[in-house]
Amino acid sequence: MKYYKGMDISTLLEVERCGGRFYDCGRQKDALDILHSYGANAVRLRLWNDPYSEAGEPYGAGTDDLPTVIRLAQRARDHGMEVLLDLHYSDFWADPGKQRVPKAWRGMDAGELESAVYSYTRETLLAMKEAGAYPDLIQIGNELTNGMLWPLGKLPDYDHLAGFISSGIRAVRSLDPKMPVMIHLDNGGNNAMYRDWFDHYMERGEDFQIIGLSYYPFWHGTLDDLKRNMDDLAVRYGKELIIAEVSMGYTMEDYAAYEKLAADARKGYATRPELTEKLQFPMTKEGQSDFMAAVLKVIEEVPDGRGKGFFYWEPAWIPVPGSGWATEAALSYIEEKGPGGNEWANQALFDYDGNALPALRTIRDYRPKENV
Repeated sequence: MKYYKGMDISTLLEVERCGGRFYDCGRQKDALDILHSYGANAVRLRLWNDPYSEAGEPYGAGTDDLPTVIRLAQRARDHGMEVLLDLHYSDFWADPGKQRVPKAWRGMDAGELESAVYSYTRETLLAMKEAGAYPDLIQIGNELTNGMLWPLGKLPDYDHLAGFISSGIRAVRSLDPKMPVMIHLDNGGNNAMYRDWFDHYMERGEDFQIIGLSYYPFWHGTLDDLKRNMDDLAVRYGKELIIAEVSMGYTMEDYAAYEKLAADARKGYATRPELTEKLQFPMTKEGQSDFMAAVLKVIEEVPDGRGKGFFYWEPAWIPVPGSGWATEAALSYIEEKGPGGNEWANQALFDYDGNALPALRTIRDYRPKENV
């Protein structure tokens, strides 16, 4: 398997529609042109089943339906980049805190959900193939730490969970026996959790090729924790390892003003000190760059060469009015309060005005051992 310097660009079309522009050394360029010139060789694209209200209102955060994903995959292909398809099996965000059954699948029993996963996965791949946007790798689910398709697939029910994942894997295998399949959890520094999860899954589930990890330093432990976990997983399970989501802040400046949020809606958008005090690197441009160098070193040192790269999470999600993590329709759907602005802009690989940051040079200049 090749080494991936990947970028999750799932919000890019939305950012561009809302006026976002990108620059390298003062020259405006296509974001993918810039990322590719700094060594990115793949993109990661999340797919939501139906990210719209019953009235057709988009949920935002890229509103990543199949046509959107196909357009982004085609653009990546035009730049010579590979595609990791990230199937959420939900109409909106799926992560350890929420794994909602898609609206169209509500009321189904476990067997019906397995069939729905199989059909949806297969039909998605066929549509992408027809459009010339076929993925090179695929995730069956997103951050499955606590399961998927709740409540039936919520842990500790590993039987249902393994059934749902395996159904997706079988759908992939029905079309492409060789496509690398990833299973992705969060909290990349938590070795005990990974061991427990994969021990249970391996007893029940279909085979796969890649363990994907999320690593955000303000939530997921130290780099030493990440290293110990990745080193152990490589030996224990013999799978390839990819950090499927990673990012680090480059500024402590609040960015709510860039989205033109009302003053009373800016609470919580400034960096939270209880999180940043845990960081091993300062939230500066240089700190972000040094962090990425350290992450690359952790991946390089995974035993048996099983560290196969990373996907930086939303490097191009710069703050522009109209692009946020949830629209009013989405907030109503998930029954949460807003505002739904962009809470991640200070962790992009472009500054608030769209200028490429030094961490991109660190990524470009890193040469995996196999390529030296």
